[in-house]
Amino acid sequence: MKDLHDVIIRPVLTEKAYEMYGDKRYVFEVPVTATKTDIKRAVEAVFADDGVKVESVHTLRTIGKMKRQGRTQGRTAEVKKAYVQLTKDSKPIKFFEGMAQ
Repeated sequence: MKDLHDVIIRPVLTEKAYEMYGDKRYVFEVPVTATKTDIKRAVEAVFADDGVKVESVHTLRTIGKMKRQGRTQGRTAEVKKAYVQLTKDSKPIKFFEGMAQ
């Protein structure tokens, strides 16, 4: 990856992701070519002001489904998600603080 800000595309904001915020686990959508070390460096660099330290990264890759409309067929976009676990002594990410209940 060239720029660390290109590794994190967007946060995944779902009910399952909201439940994990209390355990300092966050979900991000990342490019399919991103590696776990790229994701770890990017999260620590982007949220460096918050004092974030990453303990582990788990990735999940979803292959696009076949769709068709009439005679035309194609695939939906492929998605890769990263589940990021912060260390116990790390501070939570401020962006997500108001979302968890």
